[in-house]
Amino acid sequence: MRKEDCFYLGKIVKKFSYKGEVLVKLDTDEPELYENMESVFVEMRNALIPFFIVKSQLHKDSLLRIKFEDVSSEAEAEKLLGSALHLPLALLPKLSGNQFYYHEIIGFTVLDANYGDAGVVTKVNDSTAQHLLVLKKANKEVLIPINDHIIKRLDREQKQIHIEAPEGLIDLYLCEDE
Repeated sequence: MRKEDCFYLGKIVKKFSYKGEVLVKLDTDEPELYENMESVFVEMRNALIPFFIVKSQLHKDSLLRIKFEDVSSEAEAEKLLGSALHLPLALLPKLSGNQFYYHEIIGFTVLDANYGDAGVVTKVNDSTAQHLLVLKKANKEVLIPINDHIIKRLDREQKQIHIEAPEGLIDLYLCEDE
């Protein structure tokens, strides 16, 4: 399985028992959706390795306690600490309305209510406190904050995101140098 065909589910953060159980910090708003998985891909040395799950259950808020099939000691669990877990994109729950996964909007055209065509989404910058749409327009980069006040409508069929950016924001990026 290629990493590009998967989504990040979470990270193994702690050993739980002497029997090799681990705790996974899930990157989701709905951890209960992932409580009864049969397997996951564990990222090890830049490769995705399938691991089968014997037992799993939610532990506190966003932690999932997992017992893997071939991990039966603390030492074996120790080797997994810090590893990322991935699942195939096909297992992502379908979203509707204005909700979207960052990977699904790459290539969408962004249309601003006042400016018009603001560019095409090339990526999403989620490394800042305010996540940003990164657009490409006329060989320039435009950054648009992702929030409900700006994003008005998502049209999956037309591959468009309709926004109403704060006045002057898009001009800031696209104005010609004088």
